[in-house]
Order: sequence, then structure tokens, then C-alpha cells
Amino acid sequence: MMWKRYKILFGLVFLVSSLIEVKKCVLPGLLSSKAVADSNTEQRDLDGIKKSKKLIVLTENSSTSYFIYKGQPMGYEYEMLNSFAQSLGLELDVVVVKNLDNIFQMLDSCQGDIIADNITITNKRRKDVNFTEPLFTTRQVLVQRKPDNWNKLNPQQLENALVKSPLQLADRQVYVRKGSSFFERLKDLSDEIGGKIEVIETPGSQSTEELIGDVAKGKIDFTVADENIAHLVATYYDNIDISTPISFPQKIAWGVRRSSPELLNALNEWINIQQKKGYCDVVFAKYFMDKKSAWDRANSQYSSLSGGKISPYDDLIKKYSAKLGWDWRLLAAQIFQESQFNPDAKSWSGAFGLMQLLPTTAAHYNIDTTNLSPEASIAGGVAYLREVDGYFAKSVTDKKERILFDLASYNVGAGHIVDARNLAGKYGLDPNKWENNVAYFLLNESQPKYYNDPIVSFGYCRGQEPYQYVKEILNRYSMYCSAQGYELTVKN
Repeated sequence: MMWKRYKILFGLVFLVSSLIEVKKCVLPGLLSSKAVADSNTEQRDLDGIKKSKKLIVLTENSSTSYFIYKGQPMGYEYEMLNSFAQSLGLELDVVVVKNLDNIFQMLDSCQGDIIADNITITNKRRKDVNFTEPLFTTRQVLVQRKPDNWNKLNPQQLENALVKSPLQLADRQVYVRKGSSFFERLKDLSDEIGGKIEVIETPGSQSTEELIGDVAKGKIDFTVADENIAHLVATYYDNIDISTPISFPQKIAWGVRRSSPELLNALNEWINIQQKKGYCDVVFAKYFMDKKSAWDRANSQYSSLSGGKISPYDDLIKKYSAKLGWDWRLLAAQIFQESQFNPDAKSWSGAFGLMQLLPTTAAHYNIDTTNLSPEASIAGGVAYLREVDGYFAKSVTDKKERILFDLASYNVGAGHIVDARNLAGKYGLDPNKWENNVAYFLLNESQPKYYNDPIVSFGYCRGQEPYQYVKEILNRYSMYCSAQGYELTVKN
């Protein structure tokens, strides 16, 4: 929220700006090693993950693993691992894998810490990856299309028209990804039935859900899916059959590098506790059993799975983000942080609307508060951001860095950020860089040593709030970009 931010007049901000040029001294030990080491050279285990303060998960954008719905990240894998990360005081960083055949190589090269994508435990995979305790079990099932007149057939006629035994797959074409467990199973099954199943490899970028859709649309005749996924996706198509199993029950788990035993132990301990508490069952039911909600999410224009919109105000956000020169998804992430896209949101401090303007702020920008429209709220918030950005642009020339100053100022007021910059300069750090420099002193402005310093003009500040505000916006922005397949323009 924009707590106290507009009590700070820009005239005062300009007066104290000259304090940045002060005598510098050394603050030893403040800047340690990089938060996240080069992912290609460091084998991260739990200690390294805790130092970086981020847990990186490799997954896909799907209706069960991870997706964005009405501006909020969701998914079975996401919700479970976000809860695990929070239990360790970590942020969850989601990497959406575009080519799923590369997901194990990406884990091995430390581009992520955990594979979480409805992964089946197999002996072949165990050679390279350690698996957690099973999350649940499922079977592999054949996905096939019902005949065109299926709704006019009696049950026996329908059964006769379908493949009901793996033996009937001899000389048939079945489409699956080569890197999937389905590919392994079909090859083994081909040997077991004594007849060749023609396994057609599909691109690693094509998901199981897309292949099921191709069956329903008549593009291909057969694919294979895990039963839990198949049951869910079958909700979207009434012309597919998923009743023919081709495997015994198999265990689904998360995968970690063999060089990450501490992470594996922590995950297993957490899974065991959550299974006893029933939390795992609740999350499973939410994403795999509640088919109506799943259908609503999958078909919503505000889902990264279909419509791709983030909010009902995307067009307005795009219009006004251009005035800032920001990626519109970044401004959308900030608006979600302020109001969760609720135009009627009100705070205890009197802030209201999409961008939580205070009455004094609205008056400053000549905004009518009697009937605040979504556009007026966004216009007012962006006007403030532009004013702050114009001030910081005089010294913070790196636009990506300056955005972090702008966001923090929006939350707590520019004066406290100027104080933190002055402290950074005094103690030998860079007043034009955020992380480990200005942010360090913002976090410490609640300590008498710092807020009583003569160069501090705006006094005490609970710096954890604006610091976390910036981090949460950047994290959400990252998720918006990854779910939509875009590159970040600003990184945390």
C-alpha cells in the first residue's frame, strides 16, 4: 500500500538530495559472495539455495503443474512447492521449460533445483536423478478418439469400436515425446505383446495436454497420458476415451540432482509431514478432482492456458505503461500487488482503487475521487511513478535499477529512499544500485543508529515492507513473463 508516501513533498526530497555527496567510509563484510552463483559452475544443494534465498523449480505451463489465472500463479506443483519454499523462508522461482525433453539436462546443469512436472519414477531415470518420496500413484492410459457416432452406440458397440487391450496396439501409431516415460513404456509394451507398436516421436515442446487435444481433433489417433492428467483433460473433450490402461500403477515424485542430498532430505521430511496432515490430499483434490473449476480455469480468457490475459484492465495497463517505458506486465504485477485488480479495493489508510491512491494524491493530480474509474486510478498511479522516475533519473542512469527505486518509493515514499541512498553513499556503497546497496540501508532504517543519523531527513522507516513489496512485484512479474513465454526486462 502507498503508506505515508504522499506526506512526503517533492520539494523536501530535492532539498535533501544534496546530502548524497558526503564523506565515505568503508563498511566491511557487507557485500559477500553473489546471491546466486553461476548456475553452470556451482552444484547447488540446500545451503547454497538458502544463501541465494530462491528455490528454482523446472516445470511446464499446464493446467496442473503451473499457470497464471486472474493474475495469480496456480497449479499443483506450484502450490505444493511454494508452500515448501515458504517453510524454509525461500522465494519460489519458476522456470517454464519450453522443451520438456531437456528438463533433466537443465536440472543437471543447475538451471533449476527441482523437476516438478508429474514425473514418473523409472529405473532409467534413477541412474541420473534422485526422486523424493512419492506424491501419489497413477497409471498410464491410452488416449483414443471415440467413433463419430459414439453417442448413438450402445455400450457394447462402443467398446467394440475402441482399443480395449494393449494387444490391439500392434501395428498402430502412437504419438508421444521421446523424453517421456510413455515412450519407455510403449517400447517395453511392444516387446511384451510380440507385435510392433509404431511409436512416433513428437517435439519436446508439445505437452501431453496438447497431444490429447490432437487426438480429440482428429489430428492423431493415439497418445498416452498419466491417468490423473487424462481424467482432467477429458473434461474438455467429450469424444475421447481414456479407459484402457497400459501400465501398472506408477509413482509420481519430484526429482533433484544426485549432488543435492540435503535438499532431498528436506523435501522428504516436508512431504511426510504434509501427507500426515492431509495437506497433500487437499491440493491434489483442488487440481485433479474439481473438474468444473479446472474447466473454468482452462477456458478463461484470464488464464495463461488459453486467453492469455492477465486482468480485465490489460489494455489500460498497456496504454499507461508506455508512458513509463515499462513492460506492461511489470505494471500489471504492481497493480495486482496493490489491489489484486479490484477497482473497489480500500485500505485502512484511506487508499483506494486499482493503484490505491490516497485522496491527497488524487487531488495533487486533479483526479476526481467521487467516482474513481479504473483508468483514472491507473493514470494517477502512473503520474506519480513518472514524477519519481524523473527525479531519480538525474543520478540513477540505469533504467532497470531506477525502476526498483520507483517501486519502493511508490510503497513508502521517495524521502525514505533518498535517506537510504544517502546512507549508502556515506558508508561507501553505491547510491545508484538497489540490491545489497540502497536496499541494505532501507532495511536498516528501523534501527536508531541509522534513522538518527544527521543525514537522514525522514526518520524511522519499516524498510522490510517496501523491500518485500519490490521483491514480490518482481517475482510476480517473472511469473507473468514465464507463463506467457516472454523474456524479463527487469530482474531481481
